[in-house]
Amino acid sequence: MTYCLGILLPAGLVLASDSRSNAGVDQVALVKKLALFEVPGQRVIAVLSAGNLATTQAVVTSLRESAGSGNLGHDIHTARSMFDVARMLGDRLREVIARDGAYVQPFGDPHGSFLVGGQIAGEPPRLFIIYSAGNFVEASDRSRFLQLGETKYGKPILDRALGNNSTLDEAAKLSLLSFDATMRSNLSVAAPIDLLRYATDSFSARNFATLEGDDAYWMSLRAIYADGLSRLVAQIPPPPQWG
Repeated sequence: MTYCLGILLPAGLVLASDSRSNAGVDQVALVKKLALFEVPGQRVIAVLSAGNLATTQAVVTSLRESAGSGNLGHDIHTARSMFDVARMLGDRLREVIARDGAYVQPFGDPHGSFLVGGQIAGEPPRLFIIYSAGNFVEASDRSRFLQLGETKYGKPILDRALGNNSTLDEAAKLSLLSFDATMRSNLSVAAPIDLLRYATDSFSARNFATLEGDDAYWMSLRAIYADGLSRLVAQIPPPPQWG
């Protein structure tokens, strides 16, 4: 299983993914699920993946091999907009499924899905979710975050605390707390966590970090939140005696 999260704000983007991949209880591995494509000063694009690992790796590798080629419709470095990037990613996904799907199907689900977020000069930051059919939906000011994979445990805190005026730092904290909730309830999601805070018009991915399970900030955030939640619950008056 996987958990990937993208948040779109006026201040920029927060994108995060876990690193656990498993094909059974005795086949657990750590893989990178967040791929960065950067042309400093011109564009920063992040692609986060979930689903069949061979399928998603084939799509991302295809994008990497075409990057800088100048091949119209295939080169992520020359895409005119993030919409074109999303369409390019959906097309690549369809191609891989069409080629490999029938062969993979007898052994498991061949499908994958993606989050793609970033900014290309001339337009604001944008965020899309690409479904396994290759079609996609864009985030908006009425739908600020998109998720892939094991989504249910990490969603409530985002619904409650994320607002249109949240800062990137606030969104980053909420993202990590969303991962904490998911990891506490599902063993198929695990650190390291890749986290990108992209500031609008910075055209730089320098604020990228990988948080290992023993990272000092990650452990402190989890401990402070758990302690604060326990104290908050203790302060709430008990329910009255009914009946």
